[in-house]
Amino acid sequence: MKRLLAAIAFVSAGAAFAQMTPVGVWQSVDDKTGEAKSQIRIGESGGVLNGRIEKLLRKEAKQDAVCDECTDDRKGKPLVGLEIIRGAKKAEGKEVWEDGKILDPENGKSYTLRLTPVDGGRKLEVRGSVFGIGRTQTWVRVQ
Repeated sequence: MKRLLAAIAFVSAGAAFAQMTPVGVWQSVDDKTGEAKSQIRIGESGGVLNGRIEKLLRKEAKQDAVCDECTDDRKGKPLVGLEIIRGAKKAEGKEVWEDGKILDPENGKSYTLRLTPVDGGRKLEVRGSVFGIGRTQTWVRVQ
């Protein structure tokens, strides 16, 4: 019985630790309206995070919309599937991922990125900034 309880505790601790990462599916919220905006899937490869828009959630959103405002290789690409997070890496000894970029497809601008899981990994503080000036959104974990 003790071994079973120990195994359950170990698995539970592992699951909790696994959630303290940006990897997963997140729901973003519009800063102005508070309305659900999109779902973003963040993945990891070789210690580097990337994130793509998986689903547009606004009622008026056109699922076949493209990034007209983008100025790089993403110009004219569909918003669904668009990579908006590139190159974030875990900071040494912290539960923070930084040194990446995040794209705002509404204006085509890229910002320096900082991702911080909070609330036991159920939420993600997403900070985009230029020269230290920026804004932070809180995304909610879907998966």
